[in-house]
Amino acid sequence: MTATPPAVTVSLLTRMLREAFAGPPGPWTYFTDTSPGTGVLGTISGVSAAAASQAGGPGHTTIAGHIHHLSSSLALSTLGLRGQPTSRDRSRSWTVSRVDDAAWTDLQARLRREYETLLVAVETHAVWDEDALGVAIGAIAHAAYHLGAIRQRLAPRDAEGVP
Repeated sequence: MTATPPAVTVSLLTRMLREAFAGPPGPWTYFTDTSPGTGVLGTISGVSAAAASQAGGPGHTTIAGHIHHLSSSLALSTLGLRGQPTSRDRSRSWTVSRVDDAAWTDLQARLRREYETLLVAVETHAVWDEDALGVAIGAIAHAAYHLGAIRQRLAPRDAEGVP
């Protein structure tokens, strides 16, 4: 059995990160719809601060809360890939639930920055051992989960009651 070349690993991880945040790379996807704008950034781009602050779902969380949590998690993933110690306690990343227009704009910008920083960390990571792969794959899976949670909160408004 031969090892996967690091370039293949990096290419696959960056494509999946881009799909999660920027949307699908073309006519095929790993886990999102093929429509443009289906990544996290596209999904939240037209959401108002008021809509991002509406509680929903089983935990009564908000889209703003998910975005704050996801931004915090991306920052920790970047630290992990850089070999810096991180906490696995993500409970403090759920401190935001309501935002005004300015805070919502800032939160979206922070998410984009943290995503781009993690993307660079993946692209420049030298040794893909089990820990590094776990951090990167975990970040992708985590983003996919939150993308789904956010889209579920938007679905009734976008589809006007269509399942």
